[in-house]
Amino acid sequence: MSKGTEQTENNPSTPPPLRPGGAHRLRGPVVKPKNFKGTLKRLWNYFGKERKMLSLIFFFILLDSALMLLAPFLIGKAVDAMSLHNGKVDFNFLEVMIVILIFAYVGDAVLTFFQGWLMAGVAQRIVKSLRDALFKKLQGLPVAFFDSRTHGELMSRLTNDVDNVSNTISQSTTQLMSGLMVIVGSLIMMVILSPVLTVASLVTVPLVFLLTRTIAKKTSVFFKNQQVELGKLNGHIEETISGIEVVKAFNHEEKVIAEFDIVNTRLRAVGLKAQIWSGFLMPIMNVINNLGFAIVAVIGGILAVKSLITVGAIASFITYSRQFVRPLNDLANIFNILQSGVAGAERVFEIIDEQEELADPTNAVALENPKGHVVFENVSFGYRSDVPILKNVSFEAMIGSSTALVGPTGAGKTTIVNLLTRFYDVTEGRILLDGRDIRAYTRDSLRSCFGFVLQDTYLFSGTIKENIKYGKPDADDGEVEKAARMANADSFINRLPHQYDTVLSENGGNLSQGERQLLAIARVILAKPSLLILDEATSSIDTRTELHIQAALLMLMENRTSFIIAHRLNTIRDADTIMVIDDGQIIEKGSHDELMAAKGRYYNMFFNQFKNVEGALE
Repeated sequence: MSKGTEQTENNPSTPPPLRPGGAHRLRGPVVKPKNFKGTLKRLWNYFGKERKMLSLIFFFILLDSALMLLAPFLIGKAVDAMSLHNGKVDFNFLEVMIVILIFAYVGDAVLTFFQGWLMAGVAQRIVKSLRDALFKKLQGLPVAFFDSRTHGELMSRLTNDVDNVSNTISQSTTQLMSGLMVIVGSLIMMVILSPVLTVASLVTVPLVFLLTRTIAKKTSVFFKNQQVELGKLNGHIEETISGIEVVKAFNHEEKVIAEFDIVNTRLRAVGLKAQIWSGFLMPIMNVINNLGFAIVAVIGGILAVKSLITVGAIASFITYSRQFVRPLNDLANIFNILQSGVAGAERVFEIIDEQEELADPTNAVALENPKGHVVFENVSFGYRSDVPILKNVSFEAMIGSSTALVGPTGAGKTTIVNLLTRFYDVTEGRILLDGRDIRAYTRDSLRSCFGFVLQDTYLFSGTIKENIKYGKPDADDGEVEKAARMANADSFINRLPHQYDTVLSENGGNLSQGERQLLAIARVILAKPSLLILDEATSSIDTRTELHIQAALLMLMENRTSFIIAHRLNTIRDADTIMVIDDGQIIEKGSHDELMAAKGRYYNMFFNQFKNVEGALE
């Protein structure tokens, strides 16, 4: 039950910040990046349950790094074995070095495979935990949260952003650990082989650090903005596909294409900047690395001529220097990957950090056997503090009575229902149910006593039987069929190929709007709630079917307190009390006959709606 329309109607000059859509949404501000280190540290906490597996992976990385450090040393010894001693080559020693070198490279390949295999499992389990936490959080957030965000943007956080985190974990963790070990180990071996060459090779390290730092500052901003724009694009796509019939009916294909192009162009622009800046890194670093190798080759040649170092030692040193520089390059590349992953993690944590519905107070009681006596006492409320929707509303609904809410769009009818079910809490005043403030009840017990039939029916993917049983999962087939018959849904269900086992597509897309509404009514009939809320419950049903539904609803409403929101006034003529609401206030109240006799606002509404229907005004 959205309140976006009511806000707009009450203050048309001020565009509402909630439920942004269309062009208004596209002009939203870009979210600034948050604390990189803080987000990374928080993400690392998710590794806590994987300590044993990470320890095993670390052990494999340690062995692999040792083999990688052994290989250059063996290469140097092999080169020295080929140096002529009295005109001979030491083939025996050379063969031993080659055999050991082969085993080292094979071992490296095997260990690398197992590292990747184990790390993939760790990454998926961590991401599953993250996705579970995010989805669980969404279930605990208040309705106001979902009214302020598009569905596509939230889906983007559950899919794209979490996938970015997954890629970061699986690609970066092992590279980061092995890279650090190889850097340290290679540096130690370089110092052992030649301190002079080590100093010469380290000249380029400050350049690498400066380059990485400069590019990282740029890419962190661009990758964050890229995720934001991607979320907006997904939101626009989701809205357009969900409302494709409306788009086509109003010939707005070109308009939505133009809006899509705006968002897509902005995503392309920020994505291009992110890729270009991250793409600068490797080519420039290769130039710096080649400069470092040239320096080492020149100085190494001078030392070899002076017999201060062997050719094999130079060969080993160059290999170690490559192993020293390559992880630096990888770490720079990993940092780029981290920018994208952390950008996604930030957006996920933004949802996880959202304020959930306030917990029930410790003295809250469960609502048991509700009778249905409802009292509004001086209730005021606004979705925004500066735009009041309800203004000092007071009324009483007796046990088993039916109360109809009528009035123009945006008057506050749906808001009354939202407050009654505690989707929102009152700003002023209080609402009593069976003599107690509804805030004294637990939310679950309060909401479980209501049955809803909304204008916008939602059905879940699954069978018709499963959808009807949604409010009462333990119901047997007989109860389901009885509820369907009462809702006049049994006839069309039995015409389907698989009857009650017919599988529905998303939101019942393979049924008509009227058939979906019938199933929603059957769902409520089966649940047997103590209080009923009917929000334009028969608006999508033809006149003939409506007569059957009205009879079923009247039987269902018997001895149950019911609230009916209706624009078709003929559907609420039999209500015990009809309240005319306008501008957040009750301006008329009484039965149909009383209000018609008063010839006030309700009379005018009824007359205008049925003036051309013969006998309707009698």
